[in-house]
Amino acid sequence: MKPGEAPDNTGGAPDDPGGAPDDPGGAPDGSGGVPDGSGRTGRTGRRAWRDRASVLGAPRGTAGTPGSRGAFWVIPLILLLIISVVDWNTSGEFRIISWIVVVPGVSAAVCGVRATALFAALSVAMYLLNDRIWPYEYRSGLPDLILVATGGVLATAACAIRIREQRTTLHMRDVVETTRNTVLRPLPPSWAGLEHAALYLAADTEARVGGDFYDIQPSPYGTRVIVGDVQGKGLGAVTAAAALLGSFREWGYHERDLAVVAERLETRMRRYQEYGTAMGRDESDRFATAVVVGFPPEGAAEPDMLELVYFGHEPPLAVGPRGVRELAGETLLPLGLGELYPTAVPRVARLSLDVDETLLLVSDGVTEARDKAGVFYPLRERLAAAVVRDPSVVVPGRLVARVGDDTQRHSAGKLTDDTTALAVRRTDGRADGRADGRADGRADGRADGRADGRGLS
Repeated sequence: MKPGEAPDNTGGAPDDPGGAPDDPGGAPDGSGGVPDGSGRTGRTGRRAWRDRASVLGAPRGTAGTPGSRGAFWVIPLILLLIISVVDWNTSGEFRIISWIVVVPGVSAAVCGVRATALFAALSVAMYLLNDRIWPYEYRSGLPDLILVATGGVLATAACAIRIREQRTTLHMRDVVETTRNTVLRPLPPSWAGLEHAALYLAADTEARVGGDFYDIQPSPYGTRVIVGDVQGKGLGAVTAAAALLGSFREWGYHERDLAVVAERLETRMRRYQEYGTAMGRDESDRFATAVVVGFPPEGAAEPDMLELVYFGHEPPLAVGPRGVRELAGETLLPLGLGELYPTAVPRVARLSLDVDETLLLVSDGVTEARDKAGVFYPLRERLAAAVVRDPSVVVPGRLVARVGDDTQRHSAGKLTDDTTALAVRRTDGRADGRADGRADGRADGRADGRADGRGLS
């Protein structure tokens, strides 16, 4: 038997040992913002980072709570009404009102604590209302009421735990962002006479920071650029990268001779190894590959000549409208392994870079990316083909975006190593240099998707 009237439904609602100062010459750190992979704040390619609230469903005042821009509370409300209506329209032998216990459970997953507690109370009220309008012999009774009430209490407690864990996760992400911004500082869109863009993709997408590093340092003797890769992963790799960047920023500004800058980097890496060993960590085998580039100062007699020092790193590529060429030179052992060849003196290679060419420096995460068949990513060949199809790809922002997207496409998005690409070109005599730097450099840099406009610094 079914009662004649239906009830009214109510709804409701680091460790950086001895790192050198950033820039004694007063160089600004950047224009704010996190570089994407470019540095870091990039939103390029398929790896663009989403707003953290939309990713995690932040607790208050963000998506996923009643009264915010999100309307997730509608889901448990609709479920509450559906269960009530269906129970009202079924026979007495098939009552489903006890299913209302799932309403606060769903709310716990998508709403805040207060909303979940409200839905728990509404579920109990709706249960009592629906159950009492049935004749006595068809009522579910006290056992199911206890089930619904207990489910609501547990759901509210679970929601509180979820919110607390989300806040902890958001705090940790803030810590990671701060760490990354400290290691890879943001750079102005057009910096030290260079238009630049960077891409940084950490193999560990949760950590979002690894052992790859890069920076651009102006000095009275020209602009210095570095890209490197610390062996290993984890905190040890990050702190080693921070130590090397601190040394580069200091000596890259003060020293005229690029060979001396290279020697200081080797010394800094050895000091880091000694410090780590003294702290009880096995850092004796830690090393880093790197390439250091020196652009001539304004007014130099040979403005097209670059100075380069290689520490076992991938040689840079000169990408221009006429094609792609490798700027290879004699390489030294990686940083930290110099004691194996103590008589070696850093040799500075001098190579030319035309005004319409862009210098591309990458880590082995790019060149060693593999497809399903195990074939390495053919960077030089792919870029040469891209330049033929579209000469404008040499613009730094477009260039790193191309490298990032193509690398991920080649590896099907399964990166096994940190991936870094830094593209720079002189702005001398280029009327559109600064505009391109802002439009493309920033896009590249901040696409965290990660390309970085800051140069990803």
